[in-house]
Amino acid sequence: MKKVKLYKPTVEDLWFREQCMADPDTMSYNAGYDVSYNGYHYDTGCIDFPKSEWEAWHTNKFSNPNFYYAYIVDVDTNEFVGYLNYHLSGEGRYEMGIVMYSKYQGQGYMRPAMQEFLSTAKQNGITALWDSVPASREKALKVFFDFGFEVVEEFNSIKFGKEDLCYIIKKEL
Repeated sequence: MKKVKLYKPTVEDLWFREQCMADPDTMSYNAGYDVSYNGYHYDTGCIDFPKSEWEAWHTNKFSNPNFYYAYIVDVDTNEFVGYLNYHLSGEGRYEMGIVMYSKYQGQGYMRPAMQEFLSTAKQNGITALWDSVPASREKALKVFFDFGFEVVEEFNSIKFGKEDLCYIIKKEL
């Protein structure tokens, strides 16, 4: 199994976030949804994150006590391989996300990253994490289920104009 650590990036490290968000293979899970936020590319799921926004984003996010963001780092190579986060949503629950950079997908990083992430969230006083995952993302869902996440709701979203079954999953910590 891969050995990973979580690392809170500096402003200068945000090149990796920009790289991930500009990579169509990494962001393909995000493509085709009718969302209206600045910089979103419907066809690829990519999101613009220019260097001119890095400092403000970093200051805003890392000064918020209800937000956690970290890079997933391969301990042996010291390379950034993905990122993860949680934040307090408008529904009053902590929603999470985990993204592996495309060249590292399927290489055994998600499980150790999830282990570290859940431990960190619990240490930070988070009592439950939620995520929304399309049913078609079977490999990701398997990892979530192996870590004790449960489906608490099903809904249909629209992806590229067609219904897409999604799950809201939750894990009590």
